[in-house]
Amino acid sequence: MSRLLTVLLGSAALATAASPLTSWAADTPVSKADKALHEKVLTLDTHLDTPEHFARPGWSMVDRHAVKVDGTQVDLPRMNAGGLDGGFFVIYTTQGALTAEGYREARDLALERATEIREMVAAHGDTFELAYTADDAERINKAGKKFVFQSIENSWPLGEDLTLMDTFYKSGVRMAGPVHFRNNQFADSSTDKPIWHGFSPLGLRWLAEANRLGILIDVSHASDDVVDQAVQLSKVPIIASHTGAKAVYDHPRNLDDARLKKIADAGGVICINSVYLKATPTSPERKAAFEALGKIPDSETASQAEIVAFMKKKVEIDAKYPPVRATFEDFMASLLHTLKVAGPQHVGIGADWDGGGGVEGFEDVADLPKVTARLKAAGYTDADVAAIWGGNVLRIVRQAQDYAAKQTAAK
Repeated sequence: MSRLLTVLLGSAALATAASPLTSWAADTPVSKADKALHEKVLTLDTHLDTPEHFARPGWSMVDRHAVKVDGTQVDLPRMNAGGLDGGFFVIYTTQGALTAEGYREARDLALERATEIREMVAAHGDTFELAYTADDAERINKAGKKFVFQSIENSWPLGEDLTLMDTFYKSGVRMAGPVHFRNNQFADSSTDKPIWHGFSPLGLRWLAEANRLGILIDVSHASDDVVDQAVQLSKVPIIASHTGAKAVYDHPRNLDDARLKKIADAGGVICINSVYLKATPTSPERKAAFEALGKIPDSETASQAEIVAFMKKKVEIDAKYPPVRATFEDFMASLLHTLKVAGPQHVGIGADWDGGGGVEGFEDVADLPKVTARLKAAGYTDADVAAIWGGNVLRIVRQAQDYAAKQTAAK
């Protein structure tokens, strides 16, 4: 299933959400002071699935799109509107067979996606630039361009050949997660039945190689055992690039307070996403309407025109059978709870744009200033806001790369 499908249809879940922490409304205007602060700080998101659209015929990163028109949430005009300076653009591969053939196919798809990211940047070099270090991100931001880190979500494409980690590192990858919704050769997933009870033996080598190269270890989607082992074994702080607070919504993809604190105490960063925030069941009528609509276009292969045509019909179904959706306040409940547990020096934002993220009142990256306004309303300082939006993540990028540089120098 492509990432766009989740955005189009929404996700269903089984648990119940906690009540909102405050009555602050998503439509409250962002003050001039809060807008100025938002524009001042370096703002990044740690999980942008937008590369899925880069090769789509008729779709361009520099054109303005709309969620209700084509389902996408990130482009240059909306990055400008929301003050998003850059982030980690994802090389994502849906989990498949743990076979030699499966590994080859996944490797080729991942390398193709990495190429598409670089080609997008090359085609728009006046506005985008690849970032390899934290210093790069700051330099590119000061130059008025958008910085593009790369990350791997699901390391299945590496197969059993860990030399491929160096290949992806040289292409610009600076963050990687071992696993996605299903277990693989490296680790257990949070949403699958354990087979390794954490990392596999190969996964432990994967972790060590990530440390050696200076690639951040991302535990989003990983089982609790993997989180615990990553904290214990990694030589540098780890990251959860797109996760949430289990205390707000009890879902396997979210982290309990003990693990939020464990990651923070080890110097890591938890980046809050805008999915898995509350139960979002689909009514029988809505389900039947989509079944009647027919096959959903695959965002990997469908044209822009095909996606737009489908979205037009989807909007009609939404109007007739409105979906149950989480709200901006649900997102803020997860963020504010995590801040309370982990502290503002260990929290970031990874909303999972173009990968299933987006809630009522927080639809695309143009809405990001609302988060700054809400943080200020909750009593967080300007320095806290700067840390949450980018400082914390760049700090651990530096730590990972400094460790790798020291290991290389020692040899």
